[in-house]
Amino acid sequence: MERVCVEPPILLDRDQAAPLTVQLSGQLREAVLEGRIGTGDRLPSTRALAVALGVSRTVVTDAYAQLYAEGWLQGRHGSGTFVAAGAAGLPGSAGMRPRTTAGKPRLQAAAAGTPAAARALAVPSEPPVIDMRPGVPWAAGIERAAWRRAWRLAGMADPTSAPRPVADPAGHPELRHVLAGYLRRSRGVRCSPLDIMVTGGVASSLDLLAATLLRPGDAAGIEEPGWPAARSILTARGAHLVPCPVDEHGVLVEALPASLRLIHLTPAHQTPLGGRLPVPRRQALLAWARRTGTLIVEDDYDSEFRYDVGPLPALRSLDPDVVAYLGTTAKTLTPELGVGWLVAPAGLRGAIAEMRLTLGNRTPVACQRAAASLIESGYLDRHVRRMRHEYARRRGAITRVLAGLPPPARLHGDTAGMHVVLELPAATAAAAAAAARGRGLAVFTMDRYFSAAAEPSLHGLVLGYGAATLPAVTRGCGMLREIIEGLLRHGGPAQRAV
Repeated sequence: MERVCVEPPILLDRDQAAPLTVQLSGQLREAVLEGRIGTGDRLPSTRALAVALGVSRTVVTDAYAQLYAEGWLQGRHGSGTFVAAGAAGLPGSAGMRPRTTAGKPRLQAAAAGTPAAARALAVPSEPPVIDMRPGVPWAAGIERAAWRRAWRLAGMADPTSAPRPVADPAGHPELRHVLAGYLRRSRGVRCSPLDIMVTGGVASSLDLLAATLLRPGDAAGIEEPGWPAARSILTARGAHLVPCPVDEHGVLVEALPASLRLIHLTPAHQTPLGGRLPVPRRQALLAWARRTGTLIVEDDYDSEFRYDVGPLPALRSLDPDVVAYLGTTAKTLTPELGVGWLVAPAGLRGAIAEMRLTLGNRTPVACQRAAASLIESGYLDRHVRRMRHEYARRRGAITRVLAGLPPPARLHGDTAGMHVVLELPAATAAAAAAAARGRGLAVFTMDRYFSAAAEPSLHGLVLGYGAATLPAVTRGCGMLREIIEGLLRHGGPAQRAV
């Protein structure tokens, strides 16, 4: 089978003294040495990687040439550039850095029996004409042939196998095996199949962690503003919620209290403002977690879809002792597949597995086999690359149509993901959302992302572009612009400060 083209997380810094070519070749070398890129993995073309990193093609060509000369890479005529056999064993190979045990998260399991979390997002009784709610992927973009083939293979069970009396709480071995490779090459997360637990999605993973770790009254941190479902899940497990402020880049580490048992974060694409947590703040966050013993729950939301620069490696890749990593196929493919994954610190895995058996929480084997087929065949990687281009076009339509709205209107988070935030005065946002609903356009307002007791620090609309076609996105934004300009021009409802 042809090896999947990897997209290693790379961060180039133009302010460094080292030339970009040297930075790129050095980071690729390190990725091979640490096992994030494996022998035989195919690298992106020089043109594709240059576009992804926002550099000239010469930078990538020169870096590849250096690695060819050193024996790290090899070319195959008509096939591309691959990691050379034996590259991981070249002189200078250094494994993962040793880790201290000081400051590891508190791993005691909490008592079971608290109720499961309720869904945070209500399903409307009638679908809107134009659906611009955030967090909904373009399921129509999934190739029907690949989808049918995956389910056909999922139904072809091994005739020599026998039904298991008890489901494996970690999930199907085949899916965990292919997930280990997928996470390594796409997010820089180096883990073995034994480290991975297959779940029903991010909400399911977070609920398992909360049920395992939290006792009633334990402090749990959430981003403010942040994902509404996280509030519901942690509240249902008896947590005392501590809102943690964020700015345009992500969580403010200096504002975090030391009393948290766990904290739910979206560092790759902050929900909903869209910030990407910068490297210095990531390092400070990990140091804080080690110092306080807090478990960081890394929800890798929308990490696959960036339009400005390549993705940063996951937090988990930097310090697996203090980070539980959560991912899902719900945004890359469809929530209907019902498959996610949880990579927890080693000291937590046994307790989580026991809790899962206690709760009777299971992921259907057929869904796991279908997901394994979609990943192993390389279809998921191809689909993500295709949808990245498609979502970029829709995002471009939003920024183009809504550009130049009179102040205080302003767009946030338009460099990644599947939604943007249009900042507006509070009353204008509420009136615009209501008017849009009346015309068949579904959007969310920012207030749903803040805690109920908090006064929102920013108001506006959250505009998703995953579920609507490019013409529908363009039409919906034109409708919104007309509504907002009318409200701002005529004063609209009484305005509150943004």
